[in-house]
Order: sequence, then structure tokens, then C-alpha cells
Amino acid sequence: MIPFQYLVADQLDAALTEYAKGTAALKSSGIDVLDLMKEHINTPETVLSIHRLNELRYIRQDPDGVHIGSGTTLADIGRNDLLATKYKVLHESAAHAATPQIREQATIAGNLCQRPRCWYFRNAEFHCLKKGGHTCFAVEGENRYHAIFGEGPCHIVHPSNTAPALIALDAVLVLRAASAPEERIRVSEFFKMPHESLYAENMLKPGQIIAEIILPQVPTLSATIELREKQSFDWPMVISSVARLDGSWRVCLGAVAPIPWLSKSAMRILRNRDMSQDLAAAAGDAAAEGAEPMTDNEYKVTQVRVATKRALLAAS
Repeated sequence: MIPFQYLVADQLDAALTEYAKGTAALKSSGIDVLDLMKEHINTPETVLSIHRLNELRYIRQDPDGVHIGSGTTLADIGRNDLLATKYKVLHESAAHAATPQIREQATIAGNLCQRPRCWYFRNAEFHCLKKGGHTCFAVEGENRYHAIFGEGPCHIVHPSNTAPALIALDAVLVLRAASAPEERIRVSEFFKMPHESLYAENMLKPGQIIAEIILPQVPTLSATIELREKQSFDWPMVISSVARLDGSWRVCLGAVAPIPWLSKSAMRILRNRDMSQDLAAAAGDAAAEGAEPMTDNEYKVTQVRVATKRALLAAS
């Protein structure tokens, strides 16, 4: 790791002003930032910590919905009674992510903004497409954890546990930057496919941060199912997050595409119908439509069917 200057912010406005200079990497818990620095993918002159800003750490009920500060940890979400009772899809995705030690530090915004975990992207020996090279090595290489949706040219999967749940809930992000008006964007519109933006995975502009997440509606039913190789600390192979809002189901898949994958085909099958074993299975089949597995990850197609069926039945 190269030498860097370390700054600790005690006020959000001051932190945004410093971040706007463009020389600092922003850190809250720093779990992903430090990994990227160790791997020399990111070599900032300055690391700016906002971990002590309690003004970014809250869960509160307002007239327009539940507001979650971007510095709220996954453990905070996992312990919150309101979210556990009314927003099971988000509570489950946060409460079971990673390990207890990581959940105590990792923030909801950091979980949304972490970089891909693709081993070619993370390995300094591979100058892959996402790092300015000419090749996605996953196409002819080791690709058992890579995308089955999205058509490339880069075949990463988005690593966030909580993003599929937030998209299922039709959540909204509040974005802030120094000397700029607040912006709001739906989580479903926040992420970018590789053909739209090869070197960035989301819509954040330079100097801009996620300030909070808003859950505008309470789902009548919801659940998340994650399928992993082992039940201890592991990255999900497939995630299916489902929520019923205003009588209609929303189904979002994780770990199968470069962005959290909103399954419109499954949602069309479900529409306003009453849940049953057959309907859940049909929706699972629909969720797998259009998948284009690579040489080693065809198993994910079956897992999409199974996870979606289980999530719908668990919610119901």
C-alpha cells in the first residue's frame, strides 16, 4: 500500500467540501476501500473518513416513509424492530450478510457502493477490461461466480446484499454534494451496466455521496433468500428479494448480473394473483428467462428458479 494522508471528518458539510476537491477516497467503515488500496486498484493521495459522523447514522419513521442514514451499519438494520417487523426483505439481507464483526462496521451505503469482487478485477496480475484492458478474462477463464444476465462486455456480478432488497422495496436514495442541490433517485436507477459505464458501477458524480435511503412504502409481504456454498461467511451465489407493494410483486435478483437484476418477466407472471406453490414455481421459471450462462455457471439458472420460488413462498 502506498503512503497516503488520513483525514477524519467531524462535520458532514466540511467532509463534502474536502471530498469535492477530487483527491480523496471516501471511507466510512473502509472495508472495501482498504482492500482496493492493498490491491493497488485505488491509490488515493488522501483517505477521508466519515465514520464518526453520527448525523449519517439513524433509522427513523417520517410521514413520507422510513429514512435510513447512509452511515447506518448492517448490524443496526439487523437489530431494528421496525425493519424486522415491516420490512423483512431488507432486514434479512442485512442481518445475514458477511460476519457479525463485519456487520458491526459495514454501512448500508458502503454495501451499495462496493466494487466488484471479480477475481480478475481484484488481481493486479490481470489488466482486465474494467481496468482499461482489452479483455474480460472471465469469458474464457474461471467464471463459475460470474454473470448469467447482461450480455457483457464485462461479466461481473454486483456484490451488494442489500441492493436487491431495496429495489424490491422501490426505495429512494438521497444524494448530496458540496454546493449542490440535493438529488433523489430510485435505487433501481442508481446502478449502471458495463455498456453504459465500464469503469463505474453507479450514478454517483465526483464529490457526491449517498446521504440516506428512503423506504416510501410498507410492503404487505416480503422476503429475501440467499443461496451460498456454505452458511458461514460467504458471498451469495444467487439472491432473490421479493416484496408486494400495492398488490403487485417486485422481484429483484442479486449476484447474477452486473447490476441488481429486476425480473420483469417474473413480475408479469405474478401480477395481482394469489400466491400458490404452482405460481411461485412459474415465477421462478420466468425469473430465469433470458439467462445466458457461461461455461461454468449454468447452475445459477437453476438457483434463480429455486431462490425465487422459495422467496415468494417465504414471504407468503
